[in-house]
Amino acid sequence: MANDDLTVAVLGPGGVGGLLAALLARAGHRVICLAGDETAKTLRDQGIQVHSDRYGAFTARVEADTELREPADVVLVAVKHTALDAALERVPATALGEGALVVPLLNGVEHPAALRGRYGAGRVAPAVIRVESTRLSPGVIEHGSPFVEVDLTGETVAGDRLGRLAGALEWAGVQVRVLDGEAAALWAKMAFLAPLALLTTRYGVPLGDVRTRHRTELVSLVEETAAVGRASGAATDAAAALARYDAFPPEMKSSMQRDAEAGRPLELDAIGGALLRAAERHGVAVPVATRLVRELGWSFLDC
Repeated sequence: MANDDLTVAVLGPGGVGGLLAALLARAGHRVICLAGDETAKTLRDQGIQVHSDRYGAFTARVEADTELREPADVVLVAVKHTALDAALERVPATALGEGALVVPLLNGVEHPAALRGRYGAGRVAPAVIRVESTRLSPGVIEHGSPFVEVDLTGETVAGDRLGRLAGALEWAGVQVRVLDGEAAALWAKMAFLAPLALLTTRYGVPLGDVRTRHRTELVSLVEETAAVGRASGAATDAAAALARYDAFPPEMKSSMQRDAEAGRPLELDAIGGALLRAAERHGVAVPVATRLVRELGWSFLDC
């Protein structure tokens, strides 16, 4: 049982949200998953089943509803950027308590401003998560990576509230860092995510093939995104990013690639588009990124 129990609402109990919901519930926190009618019913009836080499196989009991109807200490926003606007209707600002934290775990760097406009600057604490986790069906999660790493930031929120969440996640088995700079944290992930997402999706191959068959493009794209990250305030290092790619399992896929394979809308604008807009603002040349985003846009016009 956790020693400082929280009430955590999870908006989007998919691969990422479902895994965190299950881990927090198993650690003794009250978890309320917010989803559509059918998914909410499945979660209420069957809980969340997790299959993970790191955490084992277990089922966690959670509550579920279609809308947040009572105050929560934390709202984890774990939907895709393409579904964000519609999903936020499930979390009315009037339902949040005075001390609530809204913690987006979205890809990209542009969403915090929109969330602050909706819920207030004092509630929004942007975070990034590094994990490979997939929802196989409602309430069934396959965690594929040997890690779950979360960076929390909170330039506009009370530090004690951020500390409580960090403690809860650590107790649940998540590796957590609390960082001072929001832009640095968001861009540190963006500089790593963008090359992986763009290249695995463009060529329809896992990371192992990208780092061998498309090595030249990978190196160039990593250097471009690192340069944009540095211009945006992050201490991004191209060599360190390449070393990390080389250490990951060769079968690893990006979430954008999985969306493409399933025929779902792509987060191309939130990742590739945001990268190009930041590059333009800072005057950084990104020819490889520009070409890949354009080619992906042509390939997935229906998305």
